[in-house]
Amino acid sequence: MTGAPEGGSALTPRAGLAERQAELVAALVAGGEPPAGFAPGPLAATRAALLRKRAGEVARHWPLLAAGLGARWSTTFADWAARRPTAGSLRDGWDLARALHAQHALPPVAAEELAVREARLRYDGVRAPRPRRVPAVGRAGGAVAVQIAGRVRLLRPAPRVPTRAGDGIPNAAGSALWISD
Repeated sequence: MTGAPEGGSALTPRAGLAERQAELVAALVAGGEPPAGFAPGPLAATRAALLRKRAGEVARHWPLLAAGLGARWSTTFADWAARRPTAGSLRDGWDLARALHAQHALPPVAAEELAVREARLRYDGVRAPRPRRVPAVGRAGGAVAVQIAGRVRLLRPAPRVPTRAGDGIPNAAGSALWISD
């Protein structure tokens, strides 16, 4: 016989434990309130460590996004991800790149990376990305990429702001583009 005993509560000790575990996970990875009985200091330290780990995983899938943000990568990602549960590294990076693009804060190399991904894969923000079967165009921040017969080509790189002599700006290939006055 299963279920709650007659006249008893439907909550069992095991259900209470599962509920507390869900609260803890929500506090650690989705910005939920800290559960009762947990010290806020160690909980915050664990949360920060998990966000750093998540940022590293996203940077492996989106290297130009991370490189384009440079020293701001960790804080930008942590601010964006603090109240969002992960959808996986590829999708987290894609969602962040789209959010930065909407705010006109996407670095040029990241715009090129996003345009190439948009041309290669179909991603609606809900389901996992799927390869495109027909020719497609991806656009982001002035960058344009085209996918034909499974090959993606960057037709137009994102515009770059001229900088001081000797400042290296990473290009789409990840090497430095040197601009002088």
